[in-house]
Amino acid sequence: MSAKAKYQAVLDLGQQLGIRDGDVSEDSGVLKIKGEANTQYEKDIIWDKIKQIGGERPSDIKANITVADESVYHRHVVKSGESLSKIAKHYYGDAMKYNKIFDANTNILNNPDVIHPEQVLVIPKI
Repeated sequence: MSAKAKYQAVLDLGQQLGIRDGDVSEDSGVLKIKGEANTQYEKDIIWDKIKQIGGERPSDIKANITVADESVYHRHVVKSGESLSKIAKHYYGDAMKYNKIFDANTNILNNPDVIHPEQVLVIPKI
């Protein structure tokens, strides 16, 4: 199996995320990919997928993924039924960090218990 075929799920994820300036090549069994993710979160999920397929230190892939917006961890569009604690659990693995998200969005939020679908929330680096 070629490295490109092995890591096809990574390439598909990059397309879904809208990775810009993407370039993929294969040389001597090593897949080389580069591109620019919107946020650090998107870069992290690309790397998580690489590690899921190739292990913690894969030798058959080299990735150079840069980040366009380094001022935030991510920007999240609120979906119906979500809460700040649910969003915090998703990004940080800890629902109790909802206050970090609230504090980063006081320009549009007055109450941590009230968010609305389609609001775009800053998910800060912590």
